[in-house]
Amino acid sequence: MTNPEAEESRAEDAAAERLAQAVRAAEQALIEFEIAVETFRVEVENFSRLHHQRLGPMYARLDELDALIAETVAARSGDAEDLRRAREARSLVQPMPQVEELFGGWMDSEGLSPEATAMLTERPVRPPKRVRPSDEARRAYRELVRKAHPDLAADEADRQRRETFIVRVNAAYADGDEALLGQLAEEWAAGPLPAQRRASRGEELYERLEWLAERKDMLAAVAAELEASAIGAMIKMAPEDPDGLLAEIADGLLGQIAEREAHLASLVG
Repeated sequence: MTNPEAEESRAEDAAAERLAQAVRAAEQALIEFEIAVETFRVEVENFSRLHHQRLGPMYARLDELDALIAETVAARSGDAEDLRRAREARSLVQPMPQVEELFGGWMDSEGLSPEATAMLTERPVRPPKRVRPSDEARRAYRELVRKAHPDLAADEADRQRRETFIVRVNAAYADGDEALLGQLAEEWAAGPLPAQRRASRGEELYERLEWLAERKDMLAAVAAELEASAIGAMIKMAPEDPDGLLAEIADGLLGQIAEREAHLASLVG
């Protein structure tokens, strides 16, 4: 004879298991999405650094030439409006706080560094350090995040351990340090195995799904902001060859520098 209570209990257990499977699938999907967003964030950050290192001196030279041209015109005319323009142009080339850090050694408070001058005069110059993570670093990073992500924690202690570990993983990835990522993978493999997730009540599973959905919306907003940024848009223009895009921009800036230098020479002459 069928026991109605037992049948109801089995049905509830089956529904809870299906819900638990949905939660696990949502967790994995969220982790993959978070990996993609973090990967792109690192790309944006590193490309921004390279952009400042390689093109910063050229922008600085253009500002200096604009100021010299405006000052030459003002000195000749003595016109009040020309004098105002000259002061305004000169204010744009004044030293900025922490300019050494901004331009990574290419420009200091005294002006262009020897390396920047060499680049502008087309003499050999040491290129800036490449910090974009390699394909191997990307693979190692993704595997580590999939295994150690805090969202997979069984309890609060496990979550804290994972959060501390992931901070180190993100830092190593941002530096493109393959060796350190390998060491971190070995460390995680040798560490305590995470406890098996205990069965959750239906209300807790629903709350978990709602939290995952909210976090995905937050990550989607972060991704949209990165893609809408100037650097993000540049990367999207040439995702396979961002260095080539930098070289193309540099060629255009060198052309503008040459035009301004010629204009200045004609004014002085």
